[in-house]
Amino acid sequence: MTVQGARFPVGHPMTAQPPLVSERPVAIVCNAVTLGVMMASPTDLEDFALGFAVTEGVIHDPSELREIEIVDHANGTEARLWLSPAAAVRAAARHRAMTGPVGCGLCGIDSLDKVDRPLPPLSAHAVTLTRAEACAAPDLLRLRQPEHDRTRGCHAAGFLIPGRGIVLAREDVGRHNALDKLAGALVKSGLTPASGAVVLTSRVSTEMVQKAVMMGAATVIAVSTATDYAVRLADRADLTLITRVRDGHCEVLSAPHRLLS
Repeated sequence: MTVQGARFPVGHPMTAQPPLVSERPVAIVCNAVTLGVMMASPTDLEDFALGFAVTEGVIHDPSELREIEIVDHANGTEARLWLSPAAAVRAAARHRAMTGPVGCGLCGIDSLDKVDRPLPPLSAHAVTLTRAEACAAPDLLRLRQPEHDRTRGCHAAGFLIPGRGIVLAREDVGRHNALDKLAGALVKSGLTPASGAVVLTSRVSTEMVQKAVMMGAATVIAVSTATDYAVRLADRADLTLITRVRDGHCEVLSAPHRLLS
């Protein structure tokens, strides 16, 4: 979508209509049970639905997914997942009517004791990175952001494998959604999340840490900072959290043993 606009200060008219990033309501429906409704960019929606099911703990193994169907409606889109009986039971248990802007954090959680949900252990054989590899990661991801180049309005999540660079990248108006899309793309690719690092264009919140651990990633690299709660959670989960990556510098806030000097 493009709009007529004006650039300020006055006297500097816009020479072209600025393109705007797209978003629309997307419902994740598992065996006819709506797991959540998010505002998301309408791209890579199969990856989004699959990744959301993974990071919400509904799907434990790719074999539990039977089929994905994307159905467009006048007022939004449904991503319909058909799951194995065991995954369908988990979907029903995880069910929450979650309508929030751009997949917002913990929308829909109905009690405080559900914030710290149980997280699976990370692989003891997760990959290690050099500081140079970690510091180069955001620039490599920046080369894989066509929608951001077009609109200047998208987040991205990428997957870095040492020696290979960014092998997967997904974009979305919401940072949580971009990470879910990456999680789904990883499942479909057959790559092991512990074989690389997740790279983010955003800050790292509590739910971003939860999603990374649920998908099996042991290292997260972000251009921005992390919240205090996210760092505490990452430390408990033994997730390596590398933040404020700029100009060859970075901060390691948890599990530094995976970053080599």
